[in-house]
Amino acid sequence: MSMTREDKQLEEIMVADLMIPSEKVAHVQLNNPLEHALLVLIGSGYFAVPVLDESNKLAGSISKTVILDQILGNERYEVERLSQLKVHEVMDKIVSVPHDAPLIDGLKAVIDEPFVCVVDEPGYFVGILTRRAILKVLKREYYRR
Repeated sequence: MSMTREDKQLEEIMVADLMIPSEKVAHVQLNNPLEHALLVLIGSGYFAVPVLDESNKLAGSISKTVILDQILGNERYEVERLSQLKVHEVMDKIVSVPHDAPLIDGLKAVIDEPFVCVVDEPGYFVGILTRRAILKVLKREYYRR
């Protein structure tokens, strides 16, 4: 009989137990134009999304702020740049955490970020770990004791 996440002790919980799987996470590809990335961000309601390469390995992240910085001109928004620039030209490097890492490693990674990307051993994107997911577990443990 396998344990559910609720049955595990805090020290037994792994990042994979708490992550949102990649199939449920909006993302963009390296060669997408910024226009597409902005549409994905607006459509998903996210502030930032992972950037994946052609084989679905994690390459970075892109945020609304990064995109807006690229189109902000001296006197106007240079909206035409959205179709000219590619995601890989402006994306941020990203902190990731292995899917088999313990909860404490995930906690350390999300202290300064709302989410971190989760990768498997070869570096393929497998999901995200949110600060919210960790806080929910910590709250549950606090009231359990």
